[in-house]
Amino acid sequence: MSAVRIGWDIGGAHVKAARVVDGQVSGVVQVACPLWQGLDKLDAAVAEVLSMLGEAPHHAITMTGEMTDLFASRADGVAGIAQRMRARLRGDIALYAGRAGWAADDGAHARADDIASANWLATAAWIATRLPQALLADIGSTTSDLIVIDGGVTTASRTDADRLISGELVYAGVVRTPLMALAPAIEFRGRQHRLMAEYFATSADVWRLLGELPDHADQYPAADGGAKTPEACARRLARMIGRDLDEGSMDDWRALATAFANAQLGTLVDACRGLPGMRTLAADAPVVCAGAGRFVAA
Repeated sequence: MSAVRIGWDIGGAHVKAARVVDGQVSGVVQVACPLWQGLDKLDAAVAEVLSMLGEAPHHAITMTGEMTDLFASRADGVAGIAQRMRARLRGDIALYAGRAGWAADDGAHARADDIASANWLATAAWIATRLPQALLADIGSTTSDLIVIDGGVTTASRTDADRLISGELVYAGVVRTPLMALAPAIEFRGRQHRLMAEYFATSADVWRLLGELPDHADQYPAADGGAKTPEACARRLARMIGRDLDEGSMDDWRALATAFANAQLGTLVDACRGLPGMRTLAADAPVVCAGAGRFVAA
């Protein structure tokens, strides 16, 4: 077998890939892929990745992109993505099917329940080979995965629906989350403001204004299509509470960003408290911080 392979994660908003040579990662890339706009966006993203990482004879694939509303069902999405990747890649392809192991691309539709959105389990299972106990906190651009490791991956969850119930999947990330999803109201200058239920600002504005967000993590336009300067971020935050930029100082708007950040962190902490297996973790069990928002996990 060749010692060169590429691992792919096909998401609904990004494609991530890692080139592995002789067991060592030699390159990692992430490119924007607005899959909901069409499979041609996946074609373009794959081509961009290959231009940076090069071809490889073997490919291993996880996915969450089957959840986008481009597809009528998750099974159709799994099959559609697998077929498109088969057409774009040279060499053999293996699809990660969670606890069921690996599947060939021509069996994607039949194995869709195992393949769909199983990337969290791939990460957690790998960590379980390295640590006897841990809490995995993988904070991405759009979602957060919170998984307990205790002599293996302890959860019985299989689907996104299962994990939404258990708290292991929280739809909040550090880039794409609309701020109205983080809290029904927020404090500004000592008074609670109910939020406007409009797509005026995202979590990227919060974390960028606080100086935490890596530049490379935000690959999509701002909510208003405008600039990503501190002032532009503050203007978008102000709009969430019915105000204009000139109604406060930059310190005021950073305080508002901190309130949104605390709301997001509070949601994650609350979810962690009820995770399957959480109560059996030792007090000194490590937190494994991953994803674009690993600074939030830390």
